[in-house]
Order: sequence, then C-alpha cells, then structure tokens
Amino acid sequence: MRLGIFAKTFAGADPLTVLRAAQGAGYAGVQYNMACSGLTAMPDEVADTVVSAINAAQTQTGVRLEALSATYNMAHPDAAVRADGLRRLAVLAPVARAIGAPMLTLCTGTRDAADQWRHHPDNATPEAWRDMITSIEGAVAIAEAHGLTLGIEPEMANIVSSTATAKRLLDEVQSDCLRIVLDPANQFEEATPDAQRGLVETAVEVLGHRIAMAHAKDRRADGSFATAGKGMVDFPHFITALRGIGFDGPLVTHGLAADEATEVAGFLRGLL
Repeated sequence: MRLGIFAKTFAGADPLTVLRAAQGAGYAGVQYNMACSGLTAMPDEVADTVVSAINAAQTQTGVRLEALSATYNMAHPDAAVRADGLRRLAVLAPVARAIGAPMLTLCTGTRDAADQWRHHPDNATPEAWRDMITSIEGAVAIAEAHGLTLGIEPEMANIVSSTATAKRLLDEVQSDCLRIVLDPANQFEEATPDAQRGLVETAVEVLGHRIAMAHAKDRRADGSFATAGKGMVDFPHFITALRGIGFDGPLVTHGLAADEATEVAGFLRGLL
C-alpha cells in the first residue's frame, strides 16, 4: 500500500507549494484537487499552463497523483445541475489523463439541493436512485473514453450510503472502470468496537477487488469525525482486512489539519 493525503490539507494555490508540503510531511502521493492550482474544484476549463505546472511539481517532488477530485452532486433534484456537473467532469477527464492521475473520485450525491454532503429523506426513493444511476452511466462513458477509473465513495448521507448500496451500484452499472473508495469511518456513526470491526470487515469482503483506494479518517465515540488515530476506528484491523484481499493501492488520509499531517503519516506508516 502507498501512503497519500488530500492535497487540500495544505494551504496554497500553487501545485509545487502543495506537493512540497505533502512530501515534507511524509507522503508519497496525494488525492489532488484543482483548488490547489488556484481554480475551483470543478472548473469550466483548465489551461495548458496549469497542467504543465502540475506535471513540473510532480517531477520536482516525486509526489504521485493518486487521483483527481471530481465530486459533484450526482443526485441533485435539478436535472440541469446534474448535467452541469457531468459537463465539468468531461472537462477534468482529459486533465486527469494529462497529469497522470488514474482515477477521478466522486460521491453519489443527495436530494438535498443545498449541500451534497447532507442526508435527505428522498435519498431512498426509486427516483433518486434512477437519477444517480443515469449520472453514473454518463460519468462511466467519459471515464472509459479517457482510460480512467471512477472511484465512488459510499457516504452515509448520500444515495450510495452503505456496503449493500455500493454492491448494488456495481451490479447495475457493469463497467470495470467503476471502483470503490472505502473509508472505514463511513461504515458507522456510533458502534461498539466489535460492531464497527464487523461492518468494516464485511465492506472489505463484499467489495473486494473493486476497492481501488482506501481512505483514512476517524470517528469519535459521539459519531463526529476525527483525525486518523485519534478516534474509534481500528486501523490495524482495517489494514489487515485490506491485505487479506490483496489490496495494494493507495491509503489516503484526510479530515486533518496541516500541522497534524506528519504525525498521521508516522501513525499510518507504522501500520503499513
């Protein structure tokens, strides 16, 4: 497994500044975000000079781009908003290929029109599932055209919210480019140690070889998120479960402050 971090953990709108910070904190790779190049995460266009700067930063630091963030609300109740997100995804796909990022990371969204990370009761409706599937199918077509992988992260507030719904998505959309980003802290809010280990182990076993990236954030006993190693997630168990299925991809941490990055790198590297 390779150790990575969200590039946005570090301040800066210049890729060299950001990648140097990641390298200095002990990370070999990042999940990149176009905000680290002074753009919005899902820009209307990306100039060739931006691509060149990212590639130069990789060359100078040796930090690998494990993925490029392309998150938008794939289940937004307004079809025009969903269409605009797909259009922006098509802008990012050739950029990802040009900067050597093999994966575009996404979430499946929510019926909440204002916040793509907030749960909505309509998320469980057949209409929400259908709209999300249509978005995924459009994204798959873009990814396949550019030789990229799509990394879908199950989020408890989103349409794909669990191991079962992630498996349903993979079964319904038959594409080898569709993969899973698995975060153990997304498998529960409040649970006993045995229960959380069971949920994480089931997720790893069921999703198996379709897991292309693992995330590393944590949860406190009250259900709130925490920095990896500071909460309730049993990371040694998670790493062991991933090794058990032969996973050798990136383990990417997020949800931490920049001044915690070095400590977290040491914690995770000790497990790897």
